[in-house]
Amino acid sequence: MRLERSIHGNILVVEAGGNIDSVSAEQLGSFLQFEIEAGKRYVVLDLKGVDKIGQDGLWEMATALKRARFCRGDLRLAQPSDRAREAIELSGLDQIFRIFESQADAVASF
Repeated sequence: MRLERSIHGNILVVEAGGNIDSVSAEQLGSFLQFEIEAGKRYVVLDLKGVDKIGQDGLWEMATALKRARFCRGDLRLAQPSDRAREAIELSGLDQIFRIFESQADAVASF
């Protein structure tokens, strides 16, 4: 898995790529936790480059969403790949995440 971060005003954009499996999910969770606790309360997680996402990755995403909302922020998803979208929908997380078709739309939604 690879993670790239950029800042757009007060919004953190994280572009993820590769597989988010049981090993890399912890890396994603730690990264998001650090950023949110450092004051980045508004987060867009771009999943365009994600090839596969497992239960552990979904759990870390949900945990980060909860953490961001606790800090009066939010975490939104942008342009999930077909496989990532399928995993999100099968888990029911599409009911709690706001999902956007483009990164720009997700950033503008804040």
